[in-house]
Amino acid sequence: MEQTSKARDELDRLGRPLRSQLVALITDLTIRVHLRRLSLDEPKVADGREPLRHHYATVYQGNRPATVTAAETAARAAFLLREAGWDVTASEENDDGMLWKVVVAHRDGNGIRILTSDQTPAVAFRGQTPALELCPPQPVQQPEPVRTPETPTPGHVIC
Repeated sequence: MEQTSKARDELDRLGRPLRSQLVALITDLTIRVHLRRLSLDEPKVADGREPLRHHYATVYQGNRPATVTAAETAARAAFLLREAGWDVTASEENDDGMLWKVVVAHRDGNGIRILTSDQTPAVAFRGQTPALELCPPQPVQQPEPVRTPETPTPGHVIC
């Protein structure tokens, strides 16, 4: 149980600055902000394979002001993230004819990805912590057999 508690504490420690940074970015870069849509309240399963790994992850979409271009939004996002100590890269991605300005940032294992395009007022924010095991792996235990050589049902044979 102590290992579970330590892992959850570490995940919470990583999640707090991620949420804080996302709030700062969203409020600076978008209009009509609805932060209750920013859900980083409970860890989610990051990988369904055993042992289960959890992380905080969220997606938020807002709109940039009509007078601000996608390039300006991406440049401002990169500036804010660098000022906060994040490692930042900026690029462009073409997704079925839609050109996106993309800002990706990493710090302490956390990741933020921001996408914006001049073809839409939308600004998409994605953030996540690293995935951690919250519970120690449990050894797989085979169930007791229903029938044993000593307890066959009359008229049946154990294979």
